Amino acid sequence: MGGDLAPLIAVVGSDGSGKSTLSADLLAHIQQSRAAESGYLGLGSGEQGRRIGRWPVIGPPLHRFLDGIADRLREPGEPIPGYLAARYALNKSRKRRARFDALLAQRRAGKVIVTDRYPQVEVPGLHDGPILAGIATSQRLAAMQAAEYALYVEMAAYRPTLVIRLHVDVDTVMARKPDHDRTLITRKVETVALLLFNGAPIVDIDATMPYAEELALATAAVDRALASA
Repeated sequence: MGGDLAPLIAVVGSDGSGKSTLSADLLAHIQQSRAAESGYLGLGSGEQGRRIGRWPVIGPPLHRFLDGIADRLREPGEPIPGYLAARYALNKSRKRRARFDALLAQRRAGKVIVTDRYPQVEVPGLHDGPILAGIATSQRLAAMQAAEYALYVEMAAYRPTLVIRLHVDVDTVMARKPDHDRTLITRKVETVALLLFNGAPIVDIDATMPYAEELALATAAVDRALASA
């Protein structure tokens, strides 16, 4: 899908792989010759959680409680923790879909989009895939899970023009992000290679190399993709 759309470059990888830095530099490069904008397709949950954690007295325990629910939502082998948690996840995904539609409108207007994440269905629970990755224990939860999954199928049908897939090892991520959970980071690092984005063109880059070399490889890949788009 998307033959009438301007190109979209997606930079993907685990936390700590440098997605934000690379996507910002690629955007600046593209803007030298084309109309281009950055695109945000995240959920905003990380910053929201950090703000809650800074609340006096109740903040830290509430942050831990919400993190626990989020962990259970993304765990394929665990039951979905109730209707309210499922409703929260579904609403988050609907907001992501609204942001996705806004990016489609920009692409229809001729603007190249560079985003540091992209919706996918290959790895539910991680990497901007469906949030409700667990086991639905009722028909109501199953219906909500199916409704959310359909949102991601619809978004994933729009293949990026190019995916730059960043690879990094767990120790490097933990050095860059010492406050992150090592077990979760390990899962994210190990599943990056499973992200196929519905058959989109993918360039794999080792994100532990000197950044100047990484940027040169990514810039060359983007230039080739835009020239043939």
